[in-house]
Amino acid sequence: MFNHVFFDANAQGSGTSDPLGDLPEWNLDDLYTGENAAELKRDLDWLEQACASFATDYEGKLADLDAADFLDCVLRNEKINQIAGRIMSFAGLRYYQLTTDADRAKFMSDLQEKITNFTTPLVFFTLEINRLDDGHLDQLYARNAGLARYKPVFDKVRAMKPYQLSDEMEKFLHDLGVVGDAWERLFDETIAGLTFEVDGETLSIEGTLNLLTDPERAKREAGARELASVFGKNIKTFARVHNTQAKEKEIMDRWRGMETAQLGRHLSNQVEPEVVEALRNAVVEAYPKLSHRYYELKRKWLGLDKMQIWDRNAPLPMEDTRVVNWDQAEKMVMDAYNAFDPRMGEIAEPFFSKGWIDAAVKPGKAPGAFAHPTVTNVHPYVMLNYLGKPRDVMTLAHELGHGVHQVLAAEQGEMLSSTPLTLAETASVFGEMLTFRKMLDGAENPAQRKVMLAGKVEDMINTVVRQIAFYDFECKLHAARRNGELTPDDINALWMSVQAESLGPAFEFMDGYETFWAYIPHFVHSPFYVYAYAFGDGLVNALYAVYAEGDTGFEDKYFEMLKAGGSKHHKELLAPFGLDASDPAFWDKGLSMISGFIDELEAMED
Repeated sequence: MFNHVFFDANAQGSGTSDPLGDLPEWNLDDLYTGENAAELKRDLDWLEQACASFATDYEGKLADLDAADFLDCVLRNEKINQIAGRIMSFAGLRYYQLTTDADRAKFMSDLQEKITNFTTPLVFFTLEINRLDDGHLDQLYARNAGLARYKPVFDKVRAMKPYQLSDEMEKFLHDLGVVGDAWERLFDETIAGLTFEVDGETLSIEGTLNLLTDPERAKREAGARELASVFGKNIKTFARVHNTQAKEKEIMDRWRGMETAQLGRHLSNQVEPEVVEALRNAVVEAYPKLSHRYYELKRKWLGLDKMQIWDRNAPLPMEDTRVVNWDQAEKMVMDAYNAFDPRMGEIAEPFFSKGWIDAAVKPGKAPGAFAHPTVTNVHPYVMLNYLGKPRDVMTLAHELGHGVHQVLAAEQGEMLSSTPLTLAETASVFGEMLTFRKMLDGAENPAQRKVMLAGKVEDMINTVVRQIAFYDFECKLHAARRNGELTPDDINALWMSVQAESLGPAFEFMDGYETFWAYIPHFVHSPFYVYAYAFGDGLVNALYAVYAEGDTGFEDKYFEMLKAGGSKHHKELLAPFGLDASDPAFWDKGLSMISGFIDELEAMED
């Protein structure tokens, strides 16, 4: 799961002489020992045969299967998903370690093509499931509890039933998928290959973005202006990627009869469009009491008449600039996890001790941070770009939360473990909140507490306000693309239309900032993904309020929720906590936590 935070790619590597300590690197042997591993060839051979025999045994016959045979069919499909997932997890993780390596890129691309070819004969499976009568499926569930367990999977598949095309067309689109992936790779490789010249030093995008958090305003400005310059020089490429992908999506949506560009994401997230709309409206209405109010405070702290975009993530004048080494970061997060429940610490510990984390910043490594679940019979892997900032500790807590969630949900098996994006951020944001509260309780004086609160508010604004502004930008982009090709200036204008609204009157915008949409990976890799961050943050804030009120048995209910993976709808998962995301007041409850932190900061000014 990709995180939206970006970090520096020009820090020192791992090693005991590094002030960050000995940073861990992945050991991918639990997947495969190398690209020439005998086990990898064995699995590829098995997969090719398994897909062919699956199609031979079941195509055109699903309607005639009894409950036991249908369960066998599902289990065979699940095993195919698991082996394919294991292969692509290995190839993908190797690639993200060094995206500039042509051999790794080719290895991943070749495997993706093979697996696409192997699995094309399986396209019939979901198509035939969608042709089955509801009553027929209900009878099968009633006769076999093992099959009934997979009902949530079938429900998700059947949500696409109204938008399904002919079998031949679906197979064609399946095969064509690798072409769409090429645009994502073009984006990744372009971003990774960009160089930036700042004060006589050549930096990657990570190093340059990191300058936006430098204590020296002149360095922040230099970084921002160089980002704008380089993005400007490459803007035609980025505009071409966005135009092509948005057009491809528009064609798909039109053929499928989807009313909006967002609908496909809502369906895959198993969330009703009106719930997302309620979230979006609640956040936009709260801009004045959240981001506008906070940035006005920050403007005063920085002693500025107007904030520029390079001041948005500036450290506060009273900020603690100490470096948190890796051992300290591990202890902070593990202490917070264990204090909540020792079971959580027990699940998190192997990530540190068994090579499941890649933390060091290295040239060519993918930016940002993520937790990848791989497959349910292996374990997740966490990627960071760790620089020792307090916010990097929060990122570790966030991604480790994903990892804990993925380990617990793995008990559901390959087809039921995957959590919709709207709920996938639950454990990560909750883990972050636990770590933050633990650190806040340990504040040594009011000034330190103020810095921590301000940092948390900034992170929440980046997670909620910034992501909803991103979502609005995407909605406008895809709507506009339906009316024709968009020039770079067209896209720039859409970007600026949401920025001023979300950030507020404390800001002025430099020339060139209009191109800063260009580097956001979610727009390319996962259209409309971004609202899941705001959904997750709002959900966790409401959830944490229940925990803070001393809800009886909260920890057990929390673990049960994580173990459910994708087997339950958000209404079912939240009901034990007395929460309901379809209630508009639910989002106000979550947003009020952020507002309350800003109240406390304002009170400190008196």
